[in-house]
Amino acid sequence: MLADKQLQQLDLNLLKVFEVLYLERNMTSASKVLFISPSAVSHAVKRLRSALDDELFVRKGMQLEPTPACKKIAPTVVDLLSKLRKTLQQCGQFELAQTQQTFVVAIHDALEPLVLPALQQQLQQRAPQAKLKSVKLDRNMVARQLTNRQVDVVIDVARAIQSPIKHQPLTSDNFAVLMARHNPVATAFSPDAYLSAEHIAVSNRSDGHVVEDISLLQLGLNRKITIRCQNYHSAKKIVKGTSLLLTLPSLLAAELLDADLQVMPLPVSVSALSTHLYWHQDTEQDESINWLRSAITTSFY
Repeated sequence: MLADKQLQQLDLNLLKVFEVLYLERNMTSASKVLFISPSAVSHAVKRLRSALDDELFVRKGMQLEPTPACKKIAPTVVDLLSKLRKTLQQCGQFELAQTQQTFVVAIHDALEPLVLPALQQQLQQRAPQAKLKSVKLDRNMVARQLTNRQVDVVIDVARAIQSPIKHQPLTSDNFAVLMARHNPVATAFSPDAYLSAEHIAVSNRSDGHVVEDISLLQLGLNRKITIRCQNYHSAKKIVKGTSLLLTLPSLLAAELLDADLQVMPLPVSVSALSTHLYWHQDTEQDESINWLRSAITTSFY
């Protein structure tokens, strides 16, 4: 048990370092979240170890593993810091027209054309001094990024998520097929013709099923993927000069369509693709984030 004098001398700024390091388990990652150098994080940990009379974190390969004492106190510390932020967010008055904050949205780059233009227009009209930052979506980091306030909101396909992350549906979209204007498969575009054709898949992951294949596999259907690329604009250019088919949400297909391409409905009946907005429950008292969520929702309608 720590003495009262030790607690009184504890620099409360160190608790933020403790929180982030507990969540990140890595000095370099923690330094990026905190916007300080790894050496500064290391120095803070030394001070914490001295103040709390425990090692707190021990190195295990590239990771830092919390000690039993650290595991015991960390959930409470993280929870209390979250409640403190929530309380402080209620201070002052948010003025949309005057705010100079930067709104950070994690989003798949394919969805940017559907969201950012309309969202930026709202900022120009209602929050002219604010800034907008779109960052790469990493599905493995969503909960951590929202908890650490690295991002304000996340836009992604519907997926399993747990408290304290909350979500709401933005849109539901059927799949379509983009192909070259003179692709002969369009004359008799049946399920058999679709499954017999060669396809291009888009994913920023090096392997694993893309979202449309997951839906097809649920029906026991397989297709032949000849090319896998990282973005839809590259896929579009490939489709123009080949007989390859590109399956994608119909909103994206409409965005990419030009005079050299045509769009056909997917000839296989699969579930529509649902896109959701994700946020941390602690931000629900933050007027600025509430406005951002409302603005994004409006952008989809």
